[in-house]
Amino acid sequence: MASGFFAILDDIAALMDDVAVTSKIATKQTAGILGDDLAVNAEKATGFLSSREIPVLLKIMKGSFINKLIIVPIAFLLQVVYPPAIKVILILGGLYLAYEGVEKVIEYFFHRQKKGQEVIKEVEEPSMDGEKAEAAKVKSAITTDFILSIEIVIIALGTVLDKSLLIQIITVSIVSIIATVGVYGIVALIVRMDDAGYKLMKRSNEKGFFNSLGEILVKALPIVIKILGVVGTIALILVSGGIFDHNIDVLHHFLPDVPEMAKQILYGTVAGLIMVPLVFGGKKVYAMVKK
Repeated sequence: MASGFFAILDDIAALMDDVAVTSKIATKQTAGILGDDLAVNAEKATGFLSSREIPVLLKIMKGSFINKLIIVPIAFLLQVVYPPAIKVILILGGLYLAYEGVEKVIEYFFHRQKKGQEVIKEVEEPSMDGEKAEAAKVKSAITTDFILSIEIVIIALGTVLDKSLLIQIITVSIVSIIATVGVYGIVALIVRMDDAGYKLMKRSNEKGFFNSLGEILVKALPIVIKILGVVGTIALILVSGGIFDHNIDVLHHFLPDVPEMAKQILYGTVAGLIMVPLVFGGKKVYAMVKK
């Protein structure tokens, strides 16, 4: 009886060891997308009144949880019904990520608004009221999160396809929780940096070390968000290239002497440069048909 009990404990310990290893690998593989998710949502959760930043973030986080509750069962169902669909979805997702990454680069270098244009636009087009603007930002963030969540879940699942179903379920669930609670927890800290800074400045009567620390926190917020944006864009291209490298045999064996990271950036950039005009053309055709 006792030996049977200890055998069960050994099985549980072995299972937890396997889950720890697979979760670490899966989290590492999805780190790039998590970085972009972090950058996107830090940007989406700023620009509101101080009292609305956390409520907005909680709405986005709730939407993120719902996204993953929808995606995870569908991913496992596809794996059972038609396993090749996982690789197809990964590649399609990689194309989207490549498009988004390269499109951001193109937007930055060729379509940045000149100073004063934003003001002119506001005069010509009345801005939405606070509630509508908030709802629009939340909807946009949840939509982006849905697409990124598909990639996170599929990549996590792809790292444990050779494991038992139980390990797959636990690993993907852990990564999904980390991708939601972890990311939005960090975002909450980021968006409150300036408020923490102002409080430090106020309590120190704008003198001494704590005042200086408060000023640093206030000034650092826009810089941190810009850095996250750059890192997130690079991560999009790198992750997309990694998807192509690991799931398309021809590309995996192509340029064997080139470092893996360089290959992945190359693949992601080329895919993005192909996708940008295709998506742009598709939007033009859709607009014409809609008219």
